[in-house]
Amino acid sequence: MSLLDGLNPEQRAAAEHTQGPVMIIAGAGSGKTRTLTYRIAHLLEIGADPFRILALTFTNKAAKEMKDRITQLVGPAARSLWMGTFHSIFAKILRAEADHLGYQKTFGIYDTDESKSLIKKIVKDFNLDPKQYKESKVLYRISMAKNSLISAEYYAENGAFLEEDTRMRMPETGRIFLEYSNRMKQASVMDFDDLLFNTNVLFRDFPEVLLKYQKRFQYIMVDEYQDTNYAQYLIVKKLAAGHKNICVVGDDSQSIYSFRGANIQNILNFQHDYPEAVKFKLEQNYRSTKHIVQLSNSIIEHNKDRIPKEIWTDNEEGPKVHILQSASDVEEGTTVAHQIFQVRMNRQAHPKDFAVLYRINSQSKAIEDALRKLNIPYRIYGGLSFYRRKEIKDILGYFRWVVNPRDEEALLRCINNPARGIGETTLNRLRLLGALSGGGTWEGMEWLRNGSMLTPGREGFDPAKDAAWLANLGVPAEAFSSPEALLRYQQAVAGSINSSTQAKLFALMDTILSLNARFYQTDAFEMANQIWKASGLAFEYKQEETPESESRMNNVEELLNAVKTFCEEDPMMVDEETGELIAIEGVVTLDRFLQDVALLTDQDEKKEEADADKVTLMTVHAAKGLEFPYVFVVGCEENLFPAAQSLNTREEVEEERRLFYVAVTRAEKDLWLSYANRRMRWGETDFCEPSRFLLELNTTHLENPEILQKNPFAGIDFEDSDQEWKMRSGGKSFGQGNGSYGNRPGNGGRSSSFGGQNSGLRSHSGNGSGYGGDNTRGNSLGKPDFYVPKPKPDLQSGRFKKLSDLNAMPMPPAGSTGGNGASSGDFKPGQRVRHAKFGAGTIKSIEGEGANCKLIVAFDAPGVGEKTLLTKFAKVEVIG
Repeated sequence: MSLLDGLNPEQRAAAEHTQGPVMIIAGAGSGKTRTLTYRIAHLLEIGADPFRILALTFTNKAAKEMKDRITQLVGPAARSLWMGTFHSIFAKILRAEADHLGYQKTFGIYDTDESKSLIKKIVKDFNLDPKQYKESKVLYRISMAKNSLISAEYYAENGAFLEEDTRMRMPETGRIFLEYSNRMKQASVMDFDDLLFNTNVLFRDFPEVLLKYQKRFQYIMVDEYQDTNYAQYLIVKKLAAGHKNICVVGDDSQSIYSFRGANIQNILNFQHDYPEAVKFKLEQNYRSTKHIVQLSNSIIEHNKDRIPKEIWTDNEEGPKVHILQSASDVEEGTTVAHQIFQVRMNRQAHPKDFAVLYRINSQSKAIEDALRKLNIPYRIYGGLSFYRRKEIKDILGYFRWVVNPRDEEALLRCINNPARGIGETTLNRLRLLGALSGGGTWEGMEWLRNGSMLTPGREGFDPAKDAAWLANLGVPAEAFSSPEALLRYQQAVAGSINSSTQAKLFALMDTILSLNARFYQTDAFEMANQIWKASGLAFEYKQEETPESESRMNNVEELLNAVKTFCEEDPMMVDEETGELIAIEGVVTLDRFLQDVALLTDQDEKKEEADADKVTLMTVHAAKGLEFPYVFVVGCEENLFPAAQSLNTREEVEEERRLFYVAVTRAEKDLWLSYANRRMRWGETDFCEPSRFLLELNTTHLENPEILQKNPFAGIDFEDSDQEWKMRSGGKSFGQGNGSYGNRPGNGGRSSSFGGQNSGLRSHSGNGSGYGGDNTRGNSLGKPDFYVPKPKPDLQSGRFKKLSDLNAMPMPPAGSTGGNGASSGDFKPGQRVRHAKFGAGTIKSIEGEGANCKLIVAFDAPGVGEKTLLTKFAKVEVIG
């Protein structure tokens, strides 16, 4: 009996085709993971070396389940596969090659909270307004830049980004980005985006390293290829350039993460990248009933950017899809709760069989209230995870500090926790001592103890230039006048820390250094116990004797159990001599556990929580990859689903439609689509129209289609060649108007230039809201009479549509003029022009042409004088 006998013909054909580029288009519920699993098992069965197979996924959970299943099929050889998330695999490579990039092999990995904390400190150090420079907004800009392979140096020097940041009232973003990168490098830490960015830098700057991994990975497989961003796409493309045995699996109809940088064109253009690629389509759905499958087909067929496919199923016909209409959002919650109650009674269903899906997190309140009234248990998917609890972050902070004493965020979290009498004033002085030599707080502690830093500061550090922000903390200008003056100032700062405080600091340093010296030779579990006791936290929790402290103790015990389990599971590591992924022999050290924890994604939750017998409430983005017997999709209203800020271009609307498709295809047995006639927003009652997506449905598969009114959007289309909505009859364009939905409080105005909101975003793992954590929306306007055109983002305007190839970084794409400014042919010397800021003036001369055209203009206004303007950015109009 063949290993592949359990696959259907299409799945088997895809699994057996092992040579050359392969694209597997897998519809919802079509057995995508099963096919990929059996394909890898088949490769091993026919003799492929597991060390030379690279399989990339988006969650650790998916990787573990696939590896476990492959092990069952072919035995222990599966343990040697290079299989994991993009971030975990490339973190392994970066640790093995850390010396090339100037990092320690034990570099730390910051999560979003730690990155935000660092940005908050930089904003404070630069004396900027924290309300204007919200760390979530700044981090979003930084994250999207890195995922577009734009370095901090290039960002800070590029006028287009400055113009865009100024428009967003954050003109100092480039300087913050640069300082953020410098401090991260000094502390030998990376964030999630750095794992992709630095892998690209490694392969660009060290071709011998790229060649090594090209030779190693004979077979490359990528799951969920439609969700890859530019950084991931380029890494995969470079690695596959060797053997070209690349297999990508995905569904263009489920590409819903553009706000994280994902680019649907990666999968749509795969055959352009690899003209010889063979394409397989998995179109048989094993999940849903016929009515649900055929209804979902009727949704996605309205998209133009898609790979044609017709999903079908042999499952039962099932009930038709139900449309629920409610008078208000409160009534909608009550209606959904009563439906769940009735189905449970009539079909003997369990609470865990139900899911309620919504577009944004704030919609859950009405559902929660109604479920509580009926005593129906529920859970909010993506709530506070185990590893984000304070006591867990505290002890993990100590683990990180021991492994890397220069980890600034870990140090600041732990240095006075539990309380040691080391106050904010002392910490500021330590930061000063370190910063004046190009280091951090740990280097300041070294300076205090030794009169100099033991570890090198930032390469090429110039305190007068690179630490000028310290003037905001009261450092006098004369301290920078000479090396001797700087030394005297540092000595004065050190002398201002009293002897008793110094003694506490030195004792703590001794503890950290003593543990650090042992951790390479000590089992991770034993080291974790030693740190737990040495930290003082164990003593503090025991002394409190409260229910809260007991709960904290239990959670820490659970963490130590996790360390023990990790040590016993025989994890894999990169052999630094051969570069092969091998089972660890001997001591499993604590830094490996920390990497494993740092790379957990939102879906890598504890199994007992996932199996809890409760109704699941979650955003549609968070639901991707999951399935439930009974699904309710609520808030199916225009300007909510689709979201109002995603109505400006056809591409945006098509992604919203794909998101709706994802919601519908989560259902196995029965599906309800719900909308309300009015909804409370910002204390006002909005009157709502049913979503255009409801009105696009094939009514053959609806139980009660008469509920839906005539489509108010009939006849509206989006033409490929333009950026304005137009009527099919006559093609009349609608201009801009005053119907800006996005300017309500809490929304931050129109969507940001990266395609998401102006709020924080976890680009490496997400938070389930779909828009980076901002769960608010403005007022619905009912039937829109027009749509405000929104320029498509591009690199040269600071908006990251076109992405420069890393080989040419930091130069923008060749042949691109960028921006929307006028060309050199529009201007002549002597012309009168008007500038939006400087007023009227006369062109004196013109330099350059095309993208480099500059105007030298003498402006009339007193004090303005002569200015040199780059035409592609300057907003100048000819007036005479």
